[in-house]
Amino acid sequence: ADDSGLVVDALGGQPGIYSARFAGQPTDDAANNAKLLAALNDLPAEQRTAHFRCCIVLVRHPTDPVPLIAEASWDGVILTAPQGQQGFGYDPLFYLPTQVCTAAELAANEKNRLSHRGQALQRLRALLAASVETEARQAL
Repeated sequence: ADDSGLVVDALGGQPGIYSARFAGQPTDDAANNAKLLAALNDLPAEQRTAHFRCCIVLVRHPTDPVPLIAEASWDGVILTAPQGQQGFGYDPLFYLPTQVCTAAELAANEKNRLSHRGQALQRLRALLAASVETEARQAL
């Protein structure tokens, strides 16, 4: 299972786990972005900090006593207007100072490498490899 969300510091962590339905149902990226921009209206850049957060849990079988849990976050700043055409959701508003662009301006492979989900998947992969190695040693 995977859950991800956008955490905006000035909004006390909102939209968080409600990121996809921040503006209500049915889910709508444009409406979510508009609501976010309205909520941050007139805030200076230094107060528009945010991060995407991802948590992935792997349960290997129904009675798995030790599920693997991998988490990661991706820091950025919320812009005052969208930039870029790639990605989805809040990507056009999520500016990455380290990349000097928004998530919507990154190539897909670069976004997958840098993003909260990409980082969490890499951590899960390492946990899974270590788990398999431990199980193999125990079987000997």
